[in-house]
Amino acid sequence: MTTDFDASQGKTAGDLTREALWYTIHTLLAVLVLALVVFGISLSHPEIDQPGPKILGTFLAFVVPMIFGFVITKRRQDRTAKYIWISGLLTFSIVCVWVLDLPTGNGLCEKCGAVEKLYRTFFDINHGSGLMGGDGLLVGTWIPLSMIGYAIGASFGLDE
Repeated sequence: MTTDFDASQGKTAGDLTREALWYTIHTLLAVLVLALVVFGISLSHPEIDQPGPKILGTFLAFVVPMIFGFVITKRRQDRTAKYIWISGLLTFSIVCVWVLDLPTGNGLCEKCGAVEKLYRTFFDINHGSGLMGGDGLLVGTWIPLSMIGYAIGASFGLDE
């Protein structure tokens, strides 16, 4: 059995492991920043049915991780931080498949097709689908949006 393997772009296994570790850390930091944003919004006890807090939350779920990603990358100059948008897209894809598998019944999205089911779960602020216990905006939109915002901020923070 051979111990040689093709390392990406001449990188050692240690370099690739370090990049994978930092990729995971940056992804978790984006989600942690989002958790702090949600906690901060919840301190004001917003009305759940009003669109204002949802719109503000969506804006902050993008902007705050973007600023945080910029600051972290400006200090550390880690190129892997600008690629965590991939984690956001994977998370969104996984949650989309999960939502499509959820059964619809008597309620807000009884006869929804696939596209309407996804749209009303993730993007419709006024008339949600009622699926995922009403957490579609948080899980399917804000988490991926925080990762994408973090990656954009990180790309601005690199001195290339």
